[in-house]
Amino acid sequence: MPVERCNEGGDASLSGAALFNDFGQPLGRALPEWRGAEFPPHRALHGWGCRLEPLDPERHLGDLWQAFSVDSGAMWTYLTSGPFADEAAMGVWLREVATKRDPQFYGIIDEGSGRALGLASYLRIDPLAGSIEVGWLHFSPAMQQSRLATAAMVLMMANAFALGYRRYEWKCNALNLPSRQAALRLGFHYEGTFRQARVDKGHNRDTAWFSVIDSEWPALKGCFERWLEDGNFDHAGRQRRRLSELTAACRSGAC
Repeated sequence: MPVERCNEGGDASLSGAALFNDFGQPLGRALPEWRGAEFPPHRALHGWGCRLEPLDPERHLGDLWQAFSVDSGAMWTYLTSGPFADEAAMGVWLREVATKRDPQFYGIIDEGSGRALGLASYLRIDPLAGSIEVGWLHFSPAMQQSRLATAAMVLMMANAFALGYRRYEWKCNALNLPSRQAALRLGFHYEGTFRQARVDKGHNRDTAWFSVIDSEWPALKGCFERWLEDGNFDHAGRQRRRLSELTAACRSGAC
């Protein structure tokens, strides 16, 4: 019986091979200095009018319930949690996830108003491999497509690379087009789709995967800083230059 060989990657499948062993087999580049990354301390992060605070259900619940209640319910479609029948039910969930080490939840605070308007977390935290994911993103309507939302994501990405992580992941339901577009806007590379990866709320879920690696971070950091500076926004808060234009250049190696 003939043996089926996988050659879909072509020569690209060897693109990470920096050397070969005594058997002629390709190996990834050597990392003799690698000692792992630091597990993220659960501490506040702030910048560009945004503050990320370790999730505190007693302080954040009221703001979050009010901010999320403005949504018609569509924001919960691709999330594994919610929607919640009332504030008390959401409080039960918040108190449960706030105790976890992984995922590590944060409330997203608008420093202008002092109100919690969203949630985010680190998850799949693997210091030995140097890999960490950002996820459990719950952005209220007041946050969506805002400077605050971008600032929150930049703060989390910057913190991860400062802690020594080599890989920063984003994954989402493959049907969640806004999430896929957000990942690309933030400079993530699309890596592929895991078919039938999960069953969420009684429906099949294919999962789309994205990543940023440490060698890409310095150029992306410059893109974010240019986009977030005050001069990039008019008096009404409208952006003058799109972040997607800046990060697309980074993904193509042109920045």
